[in-house]
Amino acid sequence: MRNRPLILASLLLAAFAINLDTTIVNVALPTLVRELHASNSQLQWVVDAYNLVFAALLLAAGSLSDRLGRKGMLCSGLAVFGLASLAGGFMDTPGQLIAARCVMGLGAAMVFPATLSLISNIFTVRAERARAIGLWGATAGVAIALGPIVGGWLLERFSWSSIFFAMAPVAALAAALVARTVPSSRDPSAPRTDGLGFGLSTAAMGLLIFTIIEAPNHGWSSARSLAGFAGVALLVAVFVAWERRTSEPMLDVRLFANPRFTAASGAVTVAFFSLFGFIFLITQYFQFLKGYSPLSAGVHLLPVASSVGVASVLGTKLAVRVGTKIVVAGGLVAVAGFYAWVSTASAVTGYGTIAAQMVVYGTGMGLTSAPATEAIMGVVPRAKAGVGSAVNDATRLLGGTLGVAVIGSVYASIYASHLASALPHGLPGALTRTAHQSVGAALGVASGIGHTGHAGLAQLVHRAATGAFVDGLSAACLVAGGVALAGAIMAALLLPAQPIPSPAASAGEERQGALVEAAA
Repeated sequence: MRNRPLILASLLLAAFAINLDTTIVNVALPTLVRELHASNSQLQWVVDAYNLVFAALLLAAGSLSDRLGRKGMLCSGLAVFGLASLAGGFMDTPGQLIAARCVMGLGAAMVFPATLSLISNIFTVRAERARAIGLWGATAGVAIALGPIVGGWLLERFSWSSIFFAMAPVAALAAALVARTVPSSRDPSAPRTDGLGFGLSTAAMGLLIFTIIEAPNHGWSSARSLAGFAGVALLVAVFVAWERRTSEPMLDVRLFANPRFTAASGAVTVAFFSLFGFIFLITQYFQFLKGYSPLSAGVHLLPVASSVGVASVLGTKLAVRVGTKIVVAGGLVAVAGFYAWVSTASAVTGYGTIAAQMVVYGTGMGLTSAPATEAIMGVVPRAKAGVGSAVNDATRLLGGTLGVAVIGSVYASIYASHLASALPHGLPGALTRTAHQSVGAALGVASGIGHTGHAGLAQLVHRAATGAFVDGLSAACLVAGGVALAGAIMAALLLPAQPIPSPAASAGEERQGALVEAAA
């Protein structure tokens, strides 16, 4: 096949655009409060609407790409994503912007599984597939880390709309390159559409992500949250029963009997739990305790972006040579060590120490995510690569959403309780309530008090807020580190070192036809 480097570059650019959008919008949230008068709930949904629709439609879109054609699905998805992003820049109310973000999530669901499934069908030898997936994983990790940098740079020079306008030409360029260079690819057996499977998978993933997003607001043990999780369990049970019964399932659930597929999926979930939890904590630490601007905070994340990129490529090579088990388990141990180290940080920790910590984290993340993804795609029959890629992508989104929700909940509860006991007595009730909203609000209260000439009281409030934040950060890091360590133990016990036969994969490979290539 000609132009393989250009084909890979086209697919990586498409994946880069989708991953960049998962974090680029976050830095614009304060601006949306000022210019669109968005409430806290609306701000949350500007971010979460994208992830919710993205996650809900992943399995359906991945399966459809196998049936209808992966290249066509990818180009269509880039068009939907780019046009919705362009429209988002013209919105003038929070509700309109949330609607645009929903449509962007639809485009992302069409794009992301297709990029990885095309890689698996084009690069069929394990060593070259591992190298391509390593670059794909590096691109995804770097894009997520670069989101705050790109967003901060745009905000310092243009309006918030520029963040949405900027994504449109990237999507258009990716679509043009894909149309020109990438060969056509689809499942040669072309089974009929599993409509019930599509509906059940979409409902289950949508309800799961929605329940996780809302759980911190209503309580993890509230009736609403428990009902949501019970509904998810019921939908998943019905989905599995139907997929086992139907002759042409959307997802062959026998894949989950292969420990390489299941354990690797668990490792990806844990890796992205830690990644999004890390971004949630570190951006607040940089902006509130270190006083960095949004752009500066993003730039200070470069050690993570660079080390994730290097370790992702290195990790897939090592997995082929020495085995996936030791690489993935070692990566998760490094992530756990990072969180244990960061739990000892304070407001005066030097950036040199922080940068070294981020290199440890980025290395662990790269050694975990890309090799685990390579393991997942190595199990899935190439004809079903779209839905296999969608499972991998769903674990990423599930892990990331859980990371923000769980780590955010731990941090918020510790921050609130420690702030309540540390604030000086006699502080007016209105200022106390404001301080409890967030560490940024508390530091704003301290600044306001200082401007009224009460320097001593301002210093006490500042010290209380900083101490409560550090205590919350430490507790959240210990929880995240514990999850990473549990993931490392799971990988060491359950993840096979090398590929093992899968009933679903073996049957699928026997039916696998030749890849239909377009002139490249």
